[in-house]
Amino acid sequence: MKKIEAIIQPHKLDEVKEALIGIGVEGITISEVRGHGRQKGHTEMYRGTEYTVDFLPKVKLEIFVPDSRAEQVIDSLTAAARSGKIGDGKIFISTIEEAIRIRNGDRGEGAL
Repeated sequence: MKKIEAIIQPHKLDEVKEALIGIGVEGITISEVRGHGRQKGHTEMYRGTEYTVDFLPKVKLEIFVPDSRAEQVIDSLTAAARSGKIGDGKIFISTIEEAIRIRNGDRGEGAL
């Protein structure tokens, strides 16, 4: 099993969600997060005062899939989230040793 974590632009969330639903992904956890990568934030003016926005709003998705579905999910997610501009985000893939469904005790891929 794989855990796919993606940090994406908030305005791409609906596109990504539709793409994932379109390939049959059933479970997605979404968190609103803040951070920066290479773009390092930006400066803005507010009431005549300039200030720096260091951490930009992002969306973090967590998806757990069987090994056999991981590449399809990654390809779909990447295509939907890409704008071609700096700050599009990152995807991180981890191996999951075990998953357990609390409701009935299912284990492994059956718990996904």
